[in-house]
Order: sequence, then C-alpha cells, then structure tokens
Amino acid sequence: MAIARARREGGLNYWPGFVDALSTLVLGIIFLLTVFMVVQFYLTQEVTGKDTVLARLNAQLAQLTELLSLEKTGKLSLEEEIASMRSSLMAMETERDRFRSLYEGVGAGAADAQGKANELTGQLEAERRLTTRALAQVEVLNQQIAALRRQLAALEAALEASESKDKESQARIADLGQRLNIALAQRVQELSRYRSDFFGRLRAILGNRPDVRIVGDRFVFQSEVFFDTGQAILRPEGRAELDKLAGALTELERMIPGEIAWVLRVDGHTDIRPTTGATFRTNWDLSAARAISVVQYLIGKGVSPQRLAAAGFGEFQPIDPDRTDEAFSRNRRIELKLTER
Repeated sequence: MAIARARREGGLNYWPGFVDALSTLVLGIIFLLTVFMVVQFYLTQEVTGKDTVLARLNAQLAQLTELLSLEKTGKLSLEEEIASMRSSLMAMETERDRFRSLYEGVGAGAADAQGKANELTGQLEAERRLTTRALAQVEVLNQQIAALRRQLAALEAALEASESKDKESQARIADLGQRLNIALAQRVQELSRYRSDFFGRLRAILGNRPDVRIVGDRFVFQSEVFFDTGQAILRPEGRAELDKLAGALTELERMIPGEIAWVLRVDGHTDIRPTTGATFRTNWDLSAARAISVVQYLIGKGVSPQRLAAAGFGEFQPIDPDRTDEAFSRNRRIELKLTER
C-alpha cells in the first residue's frame, strides 16, 4: 500500500533496482554452484584415474621387488658355488705341484706322476671353464639387478608424482567444498531475511491481536480465528484474515527469487479432548482437514500451490501441558512456518 501510494504521489521507486540486485546475486550463486559441480566432476574423474594407475604401479612394484629378491638369492648361490670351485681349484693346483715335485725327485715313478699331473691339469681346466661360465652368469645377474633397480626408481618417482597430484586434487576439492558451503550459508541467511520481512509485514497487517502471536520461527493463530469448534470449514472472519495473508504471500513470491526452494507450511493442531460427531474420527483427521482448508483457500486467492504444504499433528505437540480450558485453547491452533522445501 505504501509503495502504491508512493507511485501515485510521483515518488521514486527503488523496487526494480532491489529486484535487479537480488537477481544478480542469485545468478552469481547459480554460476558458482555450476562451476563447482563441473570442476568436482572432472576432479573426481582425475582422482579415479590416478587411483587406478597408482594401484597398477603398486602391483608392478611388488612384482619387481619379488623378482629382485629371487635374483639376489640366485646370485648368492652362484657366488657360493664359485667360492667352492675356487677352493677346489686351489686344492688341485696344490696337488699338481706336489706330484710335479715327486716326478722331479723320483725318476722311477715319472710316468705315473706325469699322468696324474695331466689328469689334474684337465680337471683344473674344467674347473676354470665352470668358473668362467659362473662369472658370466653373475655378470648377467648384476645387469638384471641394475635394470630392476632403475625400474624401481622410476616407479617410485611415478608414485611420488601421483601422490603429489592426488594431494593437490584433494586440496582443490576441499577449497571448492568450502566455497560451496559459504554460498549455501548465504542462501540460508537470505531466506531467513525474507522470513523476517514476511513476519514483520504479517504482524503489521494483522495488528496486535491476542489470538495471533509469533513463537520462534512460526506464526501462530488460535483455531477459533478460522473455525468453529470441531469443524474444518472456514468462518467468514477467518476468510478475511486469510485474504490479508494471501496478499502478503503473493507479494513475497514476487520478492524471493525462484531459485530459492521455499514453502509456507500450514500445521494444524488440536487439544487432547477427543472429537465428537461422525465427521472426524480422530484429532489427526480434524487437524489435517483444517490445515488443508487453509491451504486450499490460499490457493484460491492466487498463492502458488508449489509454495504451500499442509500437515496435521493432532493433539501430540501441545504448547501448554496443563489441562485447563485456557491451555486447551492455546493448543488448538494453526501454525504458519516459512521454511526450505
């Protein structure tokens, strides 16, 4: 009414600028959320691929480690065999030298000593060939071990690089999550501000009536404002009050951006005394029917159905536990709560 009067009197209208500012804020939030979802999708794909490569590298590392262990064991066995052959070779050389000394000192047994020396020389050459072949095998094993060590070093470097990238990705995800939480908190604060404005306007419209009050984040009407005892049909006086409420709601719909998911929840409550008559079997039925009646009337007055919700609580959420007529009257109520969907 004040805005319309200002328009008629030729005053400045700041409302379009306020709406543009709110629209810009909402578009910015939607852009941030979209960027976060896209970045999180690609980061998730990248982390998943890195985890697969990391698992494959770990498996290859374990296989190479096992192969290196086997190669080291084979090398030790060959080294022991070479040491044994060298010991045998030295023993044979000693034996040969001894026989040569006997051959030089004893002429009669020269032929036998020469034969023995030749035999020992043949065995010595055979041992030398075996030793040479074993040394060649040891050299091959050393080369294989060196190659395995290079592969292990490369795998460790790749593993460290993958872990570093994974840490960077996790840090980026954590940063985006924090930014998203900040954006969501701003949306909640924005809805709280709209709720405060709505309740303030509703209080100004309805005035200071004893049967209408604000309790926490809810607007509480005594049931007698809208309904006769035990009935769910709106009284004419109740329709007049709901007309004021419908006007405030339609104005609120134009104020709040469409991207904010909000609803006005209409809750019906009764006292603990059982219902009478055949219309409503229980207080559940009566409280739900009253909430639905209010919602349907508001829809008929132009309020969007997707912005309304009806709920019945029967007598199970009293605000006054006493068993007096005054307590029963306080518990029979209709509550309005502006909340997130």
